[in-house]
Amino acid sequence: MPCPARSQFVAPTPIPSFVDVLPNASEGIEQGTAAKDVCTTLVEPYQNVPPIPISVVEADVEGSGSGDQTCVEEGIYGEGGILGDIEEHRIFRSKKELMTCLSITAMTEKFQYKVFKSKPSFVVVRCVHTSCSWRVRAKKLVESEYWMVTKYEKKHTCPTDFKPVRRRQATSWVVGECVKRKLINPGRVYRPRDVMDDMKRKFGVDISYSVAWRGRECAYDNLRLGTPEYIDATHLKGKYRGVLFTAVCHDANQQIFPLSFGVGDSENDASWSWFLGRVKSVFGVNPALVIVSDRHRSINNAVQEVFPQAFHGICMYHLLNNLKTKFRNKTKELEQHYIRTAKTYNLQDFHVLFYTLCSAVPGVKEYLEAVGLDRWTRSHAPSRRYNIMTTNISESLNAVLVKVRELSITAFVNEIRLLCQKWFHERRTKAAGCTTMMSKDIETKLEERKDRAQAMGVICADQYTFDVVDGDRNYCVDMALWTCTCRKFQLDQLPCDHVLAVVRKTPYQAYDLCSLYYTREFWHETY
Repeated sequence: MPCPARSQFVAPTPIPSFVDVLPNASEGIEQGTAAKDVCTTLVEPYQNVPPIPISVVEADVEGSGSGDQTCVEEGIYGEGGILGDIEEHRIFRSKKELMTCLSITAMTEKFQYKVFKSKPSFVVVRCVHTSCSWRVRAKKLVESEYWMVTKYEKKHTCPTDFKPVRRRQATSWVVGECVKRKLINPGRVYRPRDVMDDMKRKFGVDISYSVAWRGRECAYDNLRLGTPEYIDATHLKGKYRGVLFTAVCHDANQQIFPLSFGVGDSENDASWSWFLGRVKSVFGVNPALVIVSDRHRSINNAVQEVFPQAFHGICMYHLLNNLKTKFRNKTKELEQHYIRTAKTYNLQDFHVLFYTLCSAVPGVKEYLEAVGLDRWTRSHAPSRRYNIMTTNISESLNAVLVKVRELSITAFVNEIRLLCQKWFHERRTKAAGCTTMMSKDIETKLEERKDRAQAMGVICADQYTFDVVDGDRNYCVDMALWTCTCRKFQLDQLPCDHVLAVVRKTPYQAYDLCSLYYTREFWHETY
């Protein structure tokens, strides 16, 4: 059975996908030139990046970050088994990660340990009670930074009434590891007292105010250097004023890929036009370009001026906040129906969901139609938004810069350079070690969809057309046109559940139906 060529899916050229704004400026910037030099220096290294899909987004200029917009469940380290359990032959990336896991285990299980022996090549820890048999021995693997648990006596034999006076494992850096996920939303006020309350709630540990304060500072450091999460933008405070502009997109593994940065005196039509103009001078023009942003007037004006051919979408979470402000007495109904309406792929589903939303919130129909259904919904967008419906990845980048907001312009830009250098090295190494056809994130998605496809029935209509029974609904898959009536296949350029159900019953290959953008080769070439 012939299969259409994979080249029918053409990935867009890398143009900014997320444009975000944060106030920051710098001491000693020459008017009009220093900021441009900063943008040019940071943008030009990305000229040869292979094609990747993008869209563009803008941050909350007022800096009034909303906790509602976070896509990451807040929690403290240890919830959900982030580090997992101690067990023999388990390998840790570093000695610090090993000791962190030991400390969290001790706090969770309400005991204490002490380091009995510690050498550069091995470490032995024991329960603080002298007669207890609990102990862990770990060694460093040869010619690497990895550590492996070689022996683990899990059972405690200390008296049941033995209660150590002090929780020695609750050090500031361990506390920082425990609470750092609480800090991913820069719009949230997280005080040392909150750290103390969370440690008490989760582990039953009482810590001092000073330990809580130092732990929070450690968490901020880890947040700046670690993997960013999806959160809102914040002000860059301090004596240095101005605006930081960023353009960000996704790579083939669905991770943040910074395209460009720029610093201007303030946010207005001229500064946005200048920044987007600099981006255009490096990346050129692509007819498939999608820009996603807040409804800020200056961004809208600049996009129309610099990229008039691009589709300019709206971040659905920023629009939701606008709706909550206008329809204050209907916030519950908005949250219940709006997100599903915006994210659905199928036009038929959209009409049902939109009718339900409009019935629950009188007046919202006229408001959203005035905004433009194509600008905030996935189903009506004239261009592919892929899975980009919000400004989250741009806002995530802002989060990791939270600790350098008050630096001078040269130090601040150097921190951005170091961050990008670190990310690119790590991802280049990860991509080089990938052995699958697609990037790791896409492989995971395909496996999850294949599992769901197992329960679906497939009825062949002709050589290329198939009916797929998914529960109480039927979908039509056309392998000649590469379409499915659920519309995920054609909009995301990745096989949906229904297409994979067809693949299971036919000679088609799932990898041949994926966009080249998602492949291991594209992922590696990006870095």
